[in-house]
Amino acid sequence: MNRVIELRSDTFTLPTDKMMESIQAVELGDNVYDEDPMTQRLEEEVARKLGKEAAILMPSGTMANLASILAHCPRGSKVIVGDESDIYIYEAAGASVCGGIMYEPVPTQLDGRLAISDMEKAFPIEPEDPQFALPSLICIENTHNRMGGRVLPLSYLQEVRTFAEMKGVSVHMDGARLFHASVALGIEASEIVSYADSVQFCLSKGLSAPIGSIVAGTKEFVQKVYRLRKMLGGGMRQTGIIAAPGLVAIQHMIDRLNDDHANALRLAKGLSEIPGIDIRVEDVETNIVFFRIDHPRHTWQTFVQAAREHGLHIGELGHGRIRAVTHSGVQTADIDQALLIIRKLMS
Repeated sequence: MNRVIELRSDTFTLPTDKMMESIQAVELGDNVYDEDPMTQRLEEEVARKLGKEAAILMPSGTMANLASILAHCPRGSKVIVGDESDIYIYEAAGASVCGGIMYEPVPTQLDGRLAISDMEKAFPIEPEDPQFALPSLICIENTHNRMGGRVLPLSYLQEVRTFAEMKGVSVHMDGARLFHASVALGIEASEIVSYADSVQFCLSKGLSAPIGSIVAGTKEFVQKVYRLRKMLGGGMRQTGIIAAPGLVAIQHMIDRLNDDHANALRLAKGLSEIPGIDIRVEDVETNIVFFRIDHPRHTWQTFVQAAREHGLHIGELGHGRIRAVTHSGVQTADIDQALLIIRKLMS
């Protein structure tokens, strides 16, 4: 069989040989009792790397974001989110279901920003009026998935930080692909997250670990998340099996994200040369490429199915747009083969 080119998501990565070896050699303990040594080592390393007081291993990014929101927000308050954010669209309204917290969606700009003027509208003119739920948290996404892997500028992060301090609310960064932003900007992730009170990132998106996410913040905040993790069913036992490949990811898989960014740009430029493909190459900043089909013979549905039949896996991600995501399982030769397949389908 021909090689399948998997571009649906960077969660399709497989753990590296070094990750698998680390699992075999790991010393294990019970993490519910906070006695798994490898998990402790991973959490300490991440806290140091991000310049935060503490960090905690979570089973998933969804639980990581949910526990963070619950830790920040009292019941009956509001969390300000982008209307195109993963937290708002893909995480099953967990803050409302589990925490009695209201989502306040504001328009997402093309580059992933939430305009300060739009967030201002989420705050009532008369906050003492008991009719209004009051915001207690702003959530930003960096890089921004549905806006095409866009990176939030540091100048914007500073604006959000200043605005949040003026309003007396906290900032949580959904940094599922935080290290893609770090590599794209050529700066340490700690500088990016310095503008947020808390952050979560995924070990399995682009970094190639098989499972897990991390939340980082102050010691007091992480202690709240620790309790909430248990309440949400995320208390795990011998988590060194997860933490060991996670540590390999942090230590060895970040710099290579440059390759994924280069492959994404190569794909975008190639797509721009194919008639019937609508794409903005200038929007491709990291490892995510969005494009549309403008062809009399294809809808996005028929195009995705035809591509699959030729060994190219891609998918739709909102508003009829097709998303392709590069990762460690995709080489430059795969990008060139993907372009050959798409040219054939569009001819």
